[in-house]
Amino acid sequence: MSQQADIVITNGRVITMDPAAPHAEAVAIAGNKILAVGSNAAISALAGPETQSFDAGGGTIMPGFNESHMHIFGGSLSLTQMPLMGVIGRDRVKALVDAYAAENPDLPLLVGQGADYLIFDGMPADRHKLDELMPDRPLLFISADYHTAWANTAALKAADILEGREVSIGNEIVMGADGLATGELRESDAMGPVLELGSTGGRERFGVATGGSPDSVTDAQRASDIALFKRGLAYCASLGITSFQNMDGSLYQLELLDEIEQTEGLPVRVRMPFHMKNFMPLGVLEEKAAVWRERYDTDRLRCNFVKMFADGVVESGTANFVGGYGDKPDENGEPLFETSFFNTIAAEADRLGLQIAVHAIGSGAVRQVLDAYENARRVNGPRDSRHRIEHIETIEEEDLPRLSALGVVGSMQPTHPPGTGDLPLQPYLGRIGAKRWPLAFAWRTIKDSGVTLVHGTDWPVTPLNPLACIQGALIRKPWRDDLKDQRLTLQELLEGYTRNCAWVEFMEDRKGVLKPGYLADVVVLDGDIVAAEPTDVGQLKPVVTICDGRVTYTA
Repeated sequence: MSQQADIVITNGRVITMDPAAPHAEAVAIAGNKILAVGSNAAISALAGPETQSFDAGGGTIMPGFNESHMHIFGGSLSLTQMPLMGVIGRDRVKALVDAYAAENPDLPLLVGQGADYLIFDGMPADRHKLDELMPDRPLLFISADYHTAWANTAALKAADILEGREVSIGNEIVMGADGLATGELRESDAMGPVLELGSTGGRERFGVATGGSPDSVTDAQRASDIALFKRGLAYCASLGITSFQNMDGSLYQLELLDEIEQTEGLPVRVRMPFHMKNFMPLGVLEEKAAVWRERYDTDRLRCNFVKMFADGVVESGTANFVGGYGDKPDENGEPLFETSFFNTIAAEADRLGLQIAVHAIGSGAVRQVLDAYENARRVNGPRDSRHRIEHIETIEEEDLPRLSALGVVGSMQPTHPPGTGDLPLQPYLGRIGAKRWPLAFAWRTIKDSGVTLVHGTDWPVTPLNPLACIQGALIRKPWRDDLKDQRLTLQELLEGYTRNCAWVEFMEDRKGVLKPGYLADVVVLDGDIVAAEPTDVGQLKPVVTICDGRVTYTA
């Protein structure tokens, strides 16, 4: 007698991501596993009186989305903050600030997130422009890339940095000719004193800025943070996300997520890194990273890789290039790690069997990471490491073949290229220089060189919706007529959000594919993604999300 299904989903276009059986009409689930994939008749026959049934109505049934690069604490917090992405012009900004301030009279710090670098009618922000908007309450705008922020005078005074403060390498409190801070804060160490004024006390930045945890947290603060995480996790599920790979980590975040898992169960699978910073001693990899890996090692919550930042971002001049910036050829930007120490870290993490993921945006940072991975292979011997480079916004032509030769995974975000979605073309293209345009965000070139790609949004840097992200990739246009079309196909993008993401997690034997015996992570969309026009893909919506055999969202 056939096993009875707990859940059946029929009448859909099933995209299994399994090359051996790529399409079907229906899916059956028993427990937390896929029971069967097949025709409507065959799957309906597995239903019993207790079976939960869903009619896909001709919509897509596919593996749940696996977001390869995001920040759950900051993203969850962004859901409560003032949205500034795509907003340009003083009057529009002023109206938003006034409304948000009126709605939140007790907030100790007003935060707008997603601010453009030229938000004031083509001019950058500074404390004086923010003072005009809000003179008497601390106000902070955070850039879309989260690497730069601008504070008003009240915020700078409250944080005691109006007259500056020493910050770590790669960070800067920009000072004016008058000896006072201009309001521009570059990178997390510079932003930290202002963020600490906020309702979270800046706890969301610890995974990014320190790799550590807050020194002390009250019961009320912990409860507030857990509630914030639950909101963010529910938001992930509402977008069809069943797994995500976080790109900042701390023990505090792990403990919060584990508490949710132990009490009510995580609605999304979480993979968290140990975040290695340039001021940490090498020994923490064995003393902490390897220990956390053993402590958190389930299919729903794992901590089994190391994350690092090799550089910053282009717009603020903190990205590291080979051959100078396009608009400042004598400036390369500073690497965040000294080269020999970076090589040593990579070799040690590799020796411990830890996967490595490194933020590298400038071509100099990408080269530094490739050199470190090459050194790790030389020191430890080759292994199936699946080390990653996050972003690869620019790369030198001679370094391109090294990606596949070293088995590097390209973690690239389709919503990041300037001109995509709400992101403007300037000042980015001028900063990198026209000579770099052919190999900037070069998805097609990198994939065709033999590199496995995984995709995500870097939320809250760009909106989290995977379908909007895929649409942005499908409709991307070259910045100049003679440039190569770097778009990927729909099938390739779906692979980068499902099967490839499972592979990069070393979980290709049990998820990322709809196949009997695999984990039941499924999303049902309200339309046929294959038949949809590229410009309409982002309008599709999840109607059912199932993670680990549990319905985590219904529309």
